[in-house]
Amino acid sequence: MAKIAVLGAGVAGLGVALAAGRAGHEVVLIERDDTPLAVSAAEAFDWDRQGAPQVRHSHAFLARLRNLLRDRYPDLLEALYAAGATPMDFISMLPEGMDRTPLPGDEDLVAIACRRTTFEWVLRKTILNEPSVRLVHGMGVTGLQTNPASDRTAVAQVTGLRLEDGTVVQADITVIAGGRRHDLPGLLSASGVVIRETIEDTGIVYFSRFFRLREGAEFPAQTGPIGGDLGYLKFGVFPGDNRSFSITLAAGVTDRELRRQLTDPDQFITIAAQIPATAAHVEVDRSQPITGVNVMAGLLNRRRGFLDESGEPLVLGLHAVGDAHTCTNPLYGRGCSLALVQAELFADSLKEHGLKHRDRAVAFEGATRDEITPWYRASVAQDRLNADSTTVQNGPADAATSTADAATSTADAATSTSGAREFMRDGLLPAMRTDPVVVRAFLRMFNLLEAPNSLMTNSDVVARVLTVFNDRENRPAEVSMGPDRASLLEAIS
Repeated sequence: MAKIAVLGAGVAGLGVALAAGRAGHEVVLIERDDTPLAVSAAEAFDWDRQGAPQVRHSHAFLARLRNLLRDRYPDLLEALYAAGATPMDFISMLPEGMDRTPLPGDEDLVAIACRRTTFEWVLRKTILNEPSVRLVHGMGVTGLQTNPASDRTAVAQVTGLRLEDGTVVQADITVIAGGRRHDLPGLLSASGVVIRETIEDTGIVYFSRFFRLREGAEFPAQTGPIGGDLGYLKFGVFPGDNRSFSITLAAGVTDRELRRQLTDPDQFITIAAQIPATAAHVEVDRSQPITGVNVMAGLLNRRRGFLDESGEPLVLGLHAVGDAHTCTNPLYGRGCSLALVQAELFADSLKEHGLKHRDRAVAFEGATRDEITPWYRASVAQDRLNADSTTVQNGPADAATSTADAATSTADAATSTSGAREFMRDGLLPAMRTDPVVVRAFLRMFNLLEAPNSLMTNSDVVARVLTVFNDRENRPAEVSMGPDRASLLEAIS
């Protein structure tokens, strides 16, 4: 059995500890934030997670993550439900009048409604019950312990972590799961290791606020998309645990006026009230805010390469998991799900190759390339397309349209065109309201159960969408998803 040191006790690090610990390996988790285990989900919501500011923002726990827990860790899934998380059965939420007769695969289309802090709290409680896992919190890491390249090894080998109190955690394998803001390149460069990075700015700033339903109130009926893009403003509603939910609004980094308005708690609610998808959620008789407005900037799509051009490891004995390896625009809600998937990819490579560092690294990076990188590329493509339509004149798009635009780009490397967006807006969106084949295909892709280009490579789905698109002149124009920017600013002035 291996001794594994994990930097970071967020979702990715805890996922690695769970998978490796249950396989019998000895795991030491090092967490910089001083966060003793809370006694309840409510107390965990107040955790001071300076190292992970995204915990105060909206999160989605998609069907692929839920299925992973169902199949590998059913006790963890049950613990989440016991803590107040709820299953989100997408088939039960199909549009009214659509045939909901169960089909094979529908049992997989279930996500988890949960706050990030609750998910992390339950995950931490679960792994701390593993006898081979130990957590050290309130302790930073200052460097890597390494054996430099030599005649025996062509590259450096990491053998542990140096802590800020001067101690060293010796390890056979070191896993970096410090999140999107951790300076892994700096940590490695001090040991003479240089990795490759590819970075693209998302072009947005994130504003989130949490709410709780009032006693006796219920969530409003879902009659349309709960996420979309008005061109100048993106929005989404995210159900949480224990009757909580969050709303995220995202504005362009250069839109100083709208950003200023969104930071004001009262204006945040006023703006949400102007958007049909969020308006009912913020009705004063339905919900009450439980936080102020949380802001997060510096949002990047980034991937790091740990193999050289010939496919050989740049460093041995070290792996990165989660956002420390590949991070995408958080607005799309894939981060936690992909982090748990990648933690399992690490565990699978460890099971297959053990302490054969070179073979394990090649296998892990290969699996990451196949399972994680396509979603990075889809996120980049989606953001580029959204950047092309940030002007009000190009009109709004729902979340399905934006995601499918990116799928089109991934499938055929086409650049953004008004024709492609029109095809999605007047073809895919109405088809999803009426065609169970199309909506199931979209939901499987959205929930990471199919590849991001699966919609546009499915000839049956494309034909069905094309039929609806060609009939666009025979039906009313699509209902607006919200006001244009000038109208919004006038309404809140």
